[in-house]
Amino acid sequence: MENLLICNFCGRKKNEITFLISGINGHICNFCIEKTYSIIHRKFSIIEQKKENNQFFLKKPKEIKTFLDQYVVGQNEAKKVISVAVYNHYKRIQFIQNQKKEKEIEKIEIEKSNILLIGNTGTGKTLLAKSISKLLKIPFTIADATTLTEAGYVGEDVESILSRLLQSVNYDIHSAEKGIVFIDEIDKISKKSNNNPSITRDVSGEGVQQALLKILEGSIINVPPQGGRKHPDQKMIPLNTENILFIAGGTFDGIEKIISDRINQFSDIGYITQAKEKIKKEKNETYLKNITANDLKKFGLIPELIGRFPVITYLNPLDKIMLKKILIEPKNALIKQYQKLFYMDKISMNITDEALDIIIDKTIQLGLGARGLRSFCEKLFLDYMFNIENIKNILNIDKNMVKEKLSCS
Repeated sequence: MENLLICNFCGRKKNEITFLISGINGHICNFCIEKTYSIIHRKFSIIEQKKENNQFFLKKPKEIKTFLDQYVVGQNEAKKVISVAVYNHYKRIQFIQNQKKEKEIEKIEIEKSNILLIGNTGTGKTLLAKSISKLLKIPFTIADATTLTEAGYVGEDVESILSRLLQSVNYDIHSAEKGIVFIDEIDKISKKSNNNPSITRDVSGEGVQQALLKILEGSIINVPPQGGRKHPDQKMIPLNTENILFIAGGTFDGIEKIISDRINQFSDIGYITQAKEKIKKEKNETYLKNITANDLKKFGLIPELIGRFPVITYLNPLDKIMLKKILIEPKNALIKQYQKLFYMDKISMNITDEALDIIIDKTIQLGLGARGLRSFCEKLFLDYMFNIENIKNILNIDKNMVKEKLSCS
């Protein structure tokens, strides 16, 4: 009789399985128990992951800045401004959630504060935004404004920015609606100068700025999940941008001239001496401290778009001291990364200060900021990485070795 027992889930007989567990009205085998556990465990994991994604861990402004100091060297003013803006933004979201339980008459609306970062290439604009996302454990995406064009023209619609945000969280709408979007190169969609008018329509200028307004302000946008122009028949996803923080960055090349003309801090009247050129260069580096919305308007941004970025801050140009700190001090410093790569092959890599100074001088000549450091580091370490099996335990790099490797740069 015992041999006739079967699993009431899969129908296997007792002699085909390892063991059976008896219930009140039936039996279950070890195979079905393992399968059921796997299904339940997977379901709970998905639920817990969604809960984790929907939570953001709010930090005080000083805690945010302390975290940013681990990844971004200098730029204290920008880090201070961003820390306060991000703190207030996510505090606002918590406030809105709590107000749902209150009476209608007691409700107060707090508007969000999008951020505009202005600074030379390689000064840390994108890294600041990425670091904020890493700290708060929230969805993050980067969009390039140079690819955006008006509807009907070759390029991408502004809604594609939100498509990328949705894709980064596997189309979890609730999670995406509390994310951060970094719009890079926003200065490239400025209106064409009156002194240099385009003979064609400005399809990537004012029209794109107008299209961005609704998204930045906060409203329900119908987002094409796979991109609008290549898949015109796809079903749209409604996404509320009210609680999405937008951070825009750009070099705004030439805006220093607009600021200097306004505040009249330097005059070119008379002969241009070497001393005057040095003073002018030093003053150009401090002009961004005095930037106003009117300067951005003269540069080519429309007033409506400027109004959507109430928090405007700047990043200082990188000098030799800051570049050296970027190489060796942050948590993700380049030299630390290469030392770790060599250490994985049981090699201790050391580099002298004089060698670092040569890399920094080359980077300043290139004019790419912190991005230039990686270019020269890659060129320096390429041959050592390629012939890594010939290196025994220790690799010491001095200035002569760096000069030899970077002589053609």
